[in-house]
Amino acid sequence: MGSSPSSQKPDNIQETKSDFASISNDEWKKRLTSEQFYVARQKGTERAFTGEYWKTKTPGTYHCICCDTPLFESSTKFDSGTGWPSYYETIGNNVKTKLDLSIIFMPRQEVLCAACDAHLGHVFDDGPPPTGKRYCINSASLKLKPKE
Repeated sequence: MGSSPSSQKPDNIQETKSDFASISNDEWKKRLTSEQFYVARQKGTERAFTGEYWKTKTPGTYHCICCDTPLFESSTKFDSGTGWPSYYETIGNNVKTKLDLSIIFMPRQEVLCAACDAHLGHVFDDGPPPTGKRYCINSASLKLKPKE
C-alpha cells in the first residue's frame, strides 16, 4: 500500500540512500529553510492550517523537499479537514512507514521518504476508498511540481 521495507529501492530517484545518509545536519541546514529542517530532519510538525499546501488544488506531483523524490500525485489528495495536506495513496515504493512511539498514549505510523528518510508526517486508517489510508503530510516536507 505504498509503504515498503527499507530494502526495496524507491522508484525514480537519482542518488542512493547512502548518499543522503552522509549529509550532515549543517549541510541540511544550508539546503533547507529553518521550518523545512525542523520538520523533515528533526521530525517536527507544522501547525495545522498554516502549511503552504493544505488547501492547494493545483494539479501536479508532490516531491520530497530534501531529495526531490516524487511522493504523491495531486489526484490522490483530499480534504481531510485536519489542516494538513492528505493523500490516500503514495507513488510506488517512494514512501515508507515505521512505528512512532514519541507520544506514549498514541502510537502512530510515521511516514518517511524512502530515499532520504525525511520525516513527512503520519498515516492513519481513516482515509477514503480505494485505500482507506490518510497520509497526513507536512507541507514543509513537500515541493509541488505543477503539471505543465
